[in-house]
Amino acid sequence: MAPYWLNLALMLGVMVLLWPFSIARKDPSYVDSVWPLGFLFLALTSLAFVGVSAGVSIILPMVAMWSLRLGAHLFRRWRHEGADKRYQALMARARGNVHVFVLVTVFLMQGVLLWLVALPVQHGVMEAGQPINAMSLIGLALFLTGFLFETIGDYQLSRFKADPANAGQVMDQGLWRYTRHPNYFGDACVFWGIWLVAVSDGTGWWTVAGPLFLTFTLVKWSGAALLEKNLHESRPGYAGYVARTPGFVPWWPKKG
Repeated sequence: MAPYWLNLALMLGVMVLLWPFSIARKDPSYVDSVWPLGFLFLALTSLAFVGVSAGVSIILPMVAMWSLRLGAHLFRRWRHEGADKRYQALMARARGNVHVFVLVTVFLMQGVLLWLVALPVQHGVMEAGQPINAMSLIGLALFLTGFLFETIGDYQLSRFKADPANAGQVMDQGLWRYTRHPNYFGDACVFWGIWLVAVSDGTGWWTVAGPLFLTFTLVKWSGAALLEKNLHESRPGYAGYVARTPGFVPWWPKKG
């Protein structure tokens, strides 16, 4: 387990180094774009522990493709939209020194949670012996499905928000017609797919804690649940959208 704990220490070190920028900007929102890049960082440090000579798992290019795309998307969104209201509300509730509060509750906590979700990534890269079998092929197919859902969903939402005529309206077009959160659904599929590939050699089943925790956060904690609470307050037509559209797993919308 030593490489895993070293990865955790390295991840927390990176978060500490990124923290001072939030003091200068009075905004830690950019940490969202760091989140996906952190998985690529842990994949590369895991590879460094075992060396390229041990083999390079297919998980490394999978993680690179996902993290670079999502990291760039979230960074562009932050640059365009500015401070995230969730982080501003969190800072407003801070007790004591707000910057130390942000360091602990935003940067260090995200570092720990990122490391937890990335357990299959770390295991898969360090083992690098995943065979081509039914499980790994299913995992790859699930990963690609999730990647497409996330990419297309983000693109469709960006186009919708870029049109001034849609200000204050509910996005219910494209993939958003079949699920209220195609990007979160895609994210869950990506990491369940990575996990299936990582354990396809019969080892590392315990790393299921990663995708399990991520799915919980996307559905019940900081993902869909928190977002929908805000949308119910800011979008007059959102209740009707909820009534006719599946919450997470895509399906045909209800009629009427």
